[in-house]
Amino acid sequence: MKNKLKEFRESLGLTQEQLGELVGASRQAINAIETEKFEPSIWLAYDISKVFNCSIEEVFLFEQSERKSRSNRSKGVV
Repeated sequence: MKNKLKEFRESLGLTQEQLGELVGASRQAINAIETEKFEPSIWLAYDISKVFNCSIEEVFLFEQSERKSRSNRSKGVV
């Protein structure tokens, strides 16, 4: 899923490790989210958005995702 996590994180002067500590995730998890290799749970996305005092949709750009939804994949929709 596309996201603006790095942009938001850097705007507050936070390292990946510092952001991870704030939301209870590892630096590696934050890196994987930033590089779109991992999609966070809704709870982690919520915690991240609260650090930046914004909505989840401002950080995570659902409409720009090239991946099909999991529900569609499980139904065989391409």
